[in-house]
Amino acid sequence: MTYDSSNIFAKILRGELPAHKVYEDDTAIVMLDIFPQSRGHALVIPKAASRNLLDADPAALSAVMPLVQRVAKAVKGVTGADGIRLAQFNEAPAGQTVFHLHFHIIPVYDGVALGAHGGGKADDAELAVLAKDIAAAL
Repeated sequence: MTYDSSNIFAKILRGELPAHKVYEDDTAIVMLDIFPQSRGHALVIPKAASRNLLDADPAALSAVMPLVQRVAKAVKGVTGADGIRLAQFNEAPAGQTVFHLHFHIIPVYDGVALGAHGGGKADDAELAVLAKDIAAAL
């Protein structure tokens, strides 16, 4: 399958759609998921165009993984989560719903079940505050 530049993350990367942006550099953008599985659910989205891990340029992967680690540490610290789940889906049968490579950083809290992937929409005001707090921790 080929990369479709009309996907929602490509539009966000081009500035055509808003996002609760946490961080941006030459290689990636970090934003909060508006349909989070838990409080603080962040997405690291490489700027290089690829559908997912299967067709990604290895150089783009190696450039973004240190950022994934930094964001995971910042999210854990800001949210007080007990752990972090890192998820990345490849093709629809595996649960991928947006066909642009991205990494989910999902805070996990003891005794609290995760919400469904793509479940209920979060409060925009809460996301804005959380994005600023995580950005400051980076």
